[in-house]
Amino acid sequence: MPRAGLSPDAVVEIALTLVDEKGPEALSLAAVADRAGVAAPSLYKHIGSLAELRELMALRVLRETTAVFSAVVMGRSRDDAVAALMRAYRGYVVDHPGRYALVPLDPMHRDDLAGAARELLDVFFAVLRGYGLDEVAAVHATRRMRVAAHGFATLEAGGGFGLAEDVDTTYEQVIAMVLASLSQGSTQ
Repeated sequence: MPRAGLSPDAVVEIALTLVDEKGPEALSLAAVADRAGVAAPSLYKHIGSLAELRELMALRVLRETTAVFSAVVMGRSRDDAVAALMRAYRGYVVDHPGRYALVPLDPMHRDDLAGAARELLDVFFAVLRGYGLDEVAAVHATRRMRVAAHGFATLEAGGGFGLAEDVDTTYEQVIAMVLASLSQGSTQ
């Protein structure tokens, strides 16, 4: 009989907390079971395998980032919305580098993640609607936003900025570069 209170969602939450504290390399069914206070075989009543757990965790992270990003852009438009989205992106990665690392670089081509990945992508497209970009230009603009936010935040979370100058100032300059690229309109 499954332990009272333990469910697939609870197992995912326990695993995410573990990854937040110790990084994705610490993720194992034994470590999750230990955190849950059960024997490792007991997890199989809730999760079929470590691979399935990783998929469920990535799905949760995609949904979580979609909710966070949607909330920060709500009621904003154009430059204000893009800047808010990029700041939220960086904040999420820096605050949760282990969680963020669980999401594959191209979740759109994973059947188990494609729907959630599309919902996240739709947040970017919605923010860009105010610029009047055609579909092709919106894809390019989304890629520029993602590469700037992902690259910067991943480097920052990994300790890649060792010089004394203020990292926030640098990121605001990155945002300004992205915003300048958007002001060119749909001819991009």
